[in-house]
Amino acid sequence: MIEDILKDAAERMQKSIASLSQEFAKIRTGRAHTSLLDHIMVDYYGTDTPLNQVANVGVEDSRTLTVTPWEDAMVAKVEKAIMTADLGLNPASAGKMIRVPMPMLTEERRKELVKVVRSEAEGGRVAVRNIRRDAISDLKELEKAKEISEDDLRKSETRVQEVTDKAVAEIEVHLEAKEKELMEV
Repeated sequence: MIEDILKDAAERMQKSIASLSQEFAKIRTGRAHTSLLDHIMVDYYGTDTPLNQVANVGVEDSRTLTVTPWEDAMVAKVEKAIMTADLGLNPASAGKMIRVPMPMLTEERRKELVKVVRSEAEGGRVAVRNIRRDAISDLKELEKAKEISEDDLRKSETRVQEVTDKAVAEIEVHLEAKEKELMEV
């Protein structure tokens, strides 16, 4: 039972870290990367469909993404979806292909993005601590029900804390890497 609670907590913490990494990927740096457009949804015959299911997204150079819809009729819809995605991008269609140039980031904008990244990381740390709290309360319930001893409870709480510390350290590594990437000119 204790192992199940610990395993569940560790898995949930890893999911929180993975979610944080996805959020970090959405925060753009000055470089073009296809993951910037991953969450964009396009109206495909009345159904919201992910962009990568209606078009081929590629990197032309370090500052330009290319989007090539599989159907000619989708060019305008894809272009509109990219514009309305609130990413500060201005796509330009060139026939059947859409070029999405990445604007240069100003120093001020970089600092704003670092603040955003730090708040996302804090959200990740809070999620990990909430998982720790849930795991410890589950362990305390087992102890109240006399299914585990007090010593087992203390040892298990220590193990939960170790898993939590490891997850928070991993979040810090992701945060440092993203901050470095953002401040790179």
